[in-house]
Amino acid sequence: MTRNLLRRDLAEEITARVLDGRIAADSRINEVHLARELGVSRTPLREALIGLADRGLLVSAPNRGFLVPPFDPDEARQLYPLVAELESLALRWSSPQDLAGLTGGLDRIADEMTEELGRQGDLSTLDDRWHALLVSRCTNPHLLRLLEQTKPLLKRYDARYFGGVERSRESIDEHHRIAEAIRAADLDAAVGLLGRNWVKTLAYLEDMG
Repeated sequence: MTRNLLRRDLAEEITARVLDGRIAADSRINEVHLARELGVSRTPLREALIGLADRGLLVSAPNRGFLVPPFDPDEARQLYPLVAELESLALRWSSPQDLAGLTGGLDRIADEMTEELGRQGDLSTLDDRWHALLVSRCTNPHLLRLLEQTKPLLKRYDARYFGGVERSRESIDEHHRIAEAIRAADLDAAVGLLGRNWVKTLAYLEDMG
């Protein structure tokens, strides 16, 4: 258990460094230096790096070790519409009664995002929680498994997206409006708002270059 916890803690620390730019995009991770800096041996560090490569945050390159992939517009254009469709399907695969019971929690997380924005903190983790709650009543386990496999690939893009204050505020407002549409039992409106949220995210990232 101790080893598993260490691997998880290392993965979280490396993820944070990738997302905030301390480990730059398109760079190679120096395992020797990083292990020394973190005060751990190479074995748990490598296990954490392998796990992050499996999730898509890093790339494992033969003879080069682990790399932080650069922003790839083509990959983003493939991933964001896919996640939008999967989450929309997850909403439609949930009972209206179960969805209605989520709206208070969705609003609370969106409010936490507003508070975190005021502290200039990281919104991506809260956004992950919001979306996880949104699809949590889906009764199709295969669909949820696809989302679980795909969503981690967005992490490095989401960090860029939530860097802008105005865009973050707009996204938080959209989260509240999706919850309101669910509260009003207007699933078509909720699905439409959710899809537009993902499309606007992609457009914003493309504008950033």
